[in-house]
Amino acid sequence: MRPSSPAMDAEIGTVHGVLDHGFIRVVDYMGNDASVVQAARVSYGEGTKTALQDRGLLRYLMRHGHTSPFEMCEIKLHVKLPIFVARQWVRHRTASINEVSARYSTLPHECYTPDPADCAFQSTDNKQGRGAPMSPHNAGVTRQEMQHAYRASKTSHDLMTGRNTSRELARIVQPVAQYTEWYWSIDLHNLFHFLALRMHPHAQLEIRRYAEVISEITRAWVPLSWEAWRDYRLNAERLSGPQAAVIRRICDGEHLTRGDTTLSRREWSQVVDLVGPMLRG
Repeated sequence: MRPSSPAMDAEIGTVHGVLDHGFIRVVDYMGNDASVVQAARVSYGEGTKTALQDRGLLRYLMRHGHTSPFEMCEIKLHVKLPIFVARQWVRHRTASINEVSARYSTLPHECYTPDPADCAFQSTDNKQGRGAPMSPHNAGVTRQEMQHAYRASKTSHDLMTGRNTSRELARIVQPVAQYTEWYWSIDLHNLFHFLALRMHPHAQLEIRRYAEVISEITRAWVPLSWEAWRDYRLNAERLSGPQAAVIRRICDGEHLTRGDTTLSRREWSQVVDLVGPMLRG
């Protein structure tokens, strides 16, 4: 019998809105938590059978980085997203993608405009990110400039297609805020890797919104695997050997500054985030 998940059976075809014009919906899936357990037991031999022991095995696999059993589950999503989000998304090369082509069809003129609360100035300490939020006035001006550019792009596109310019040339003037669509298929191991990176606070807000929706879908699909991933990857910390050694010294009562260690500024910052109260004590 085909492994199934009642929660995912109910999810198929359900549209989850994301941003102003985007969405995610489940097209199909394969496997469930039991599929991961079954694959692991093929490798390790006959094992335990209770639900509690299944959960323990899943957590063991995740904790020790045994990834291949999680590759036995797959999911296929239909996603509508801005092109600039798609260009970040497609960097995850461990999935299969089939995207709508503007060479063959005319995309609806739908462009992403951020909410005023999501408009921000350039960060002063992160070259890739947002910094302080804008005032309502500045956010309004920013949104107006975006919409002006979108209207100008549409006018140019429509003029070209009205003169029978080929679609593959006319599409060049469309902005990266233009929405596109694709089917995206990925196994559970690589999906967890995608989610860990794209739900990170340093990821761009717009792709985080998509990742958060996919995370909740995944939670409904494989709750025990998702729980293990949350505990051992999403909410966990990865430390270098020198960082672990410094933390042991601090726990032993040493009062250290970064100058007493060989850690880089960023490595030391992570240590401070973890054991800051002990340093201040």
